[in-house]
Amino acid sequence: MVSVHCDTVYPNIVPPNDLRLLDALTIKHGPTRLLARFMLEGDKMARRVGLHLRLRHDFDELLFINRKEAARGHWYPLVDAFNPECTELNPENAFWISGEDDSGEIVVTWAARIYNWIGTNLAEQARALWFGRDLGQPCIVTAPAAPMISGVTVCGGASWVHPDYRGKHLSRFIPRMGKAYACSRWPIDWSFCYIGRPNVEKGLAANYGQKNLSYSVFYPDSPRGEQVLAYTAVDDVYADMADFLSTARENEASTASSSITFEHIETKTSLEGVLHGSISRS
Repeated sequence: MVSVHCDTVYPNIVPPNDLRLLDALTIKHGPTRLLARFMLEGDKMARRVGLHLRLRHDFDELLFINRKEAARGHWYPLVDAFNPECTELNPENAFWISGEDDSGEIVVTWAARIYNWIGTNLAEQARALWFGRDLGQPCIVTAPAAPMISGVTVCGGASWVHPDYRGKHLSRFIPRMGKAYACSRWPIDWSFCYIGRPNVEKGLAANYGQKNLSYSVFYPDSPRGEQVLAYTAVDDVYADMADFLSTARENEASTASSSITFEHIETKTSLEGVLHGSISRS
């Protein structure tokens, strides 16, 4: 497989680091009303469970948190795509969302890489995507959809929830908020992520909001095994957001309790097993 070198950053507005997520929002692309409403409702849901969401691009801090939690057995090491020691992560091509409790401790993370793959595609970039740099590492792409994933893409990963916050279905809306933010800032064509085969069988792609699966991408030197490509075209990303909001309204209308929140809506599965330090575009 020949990998085309592609490092052009799509121009975008860079907010300050460690800003409240809603304050960092400037809708340059995508359906303004839908994205604004989705981000606002998501922020409300986060507040209900005691989280304060912030927009960050200090990946050294994410790596520090990851190593600390991995040493405690609470997380897996970041894959190279989100490790600043292995690839170039800067405020123009990557961001991560922190969910902080009332004491300021980070208890939730989700990260995104934005790839300008105009003129190339995932099949050609799969090696650099996973390892951070293309040094000819073993990589076998059999996913039929991989050549289709091109243009400006958002790849989500580094998804983690502190044990004290698990069971609240945060993986239902935090990744969606990350994708909504990405779609507001870049002219996204595709959203995608990798999911390990066992977690695909648990239904975690739907939990993430990904509509399609394509088998598979193999990295023989990686201990993580087969990676299934989960992907969604941007129009379907917007449709998923609209459906998510509509379902929330229906659930709120059908209960006398005002405590109904997004995490009650659909699934009982958790995303913690999905490629901790991964990728997504939905």
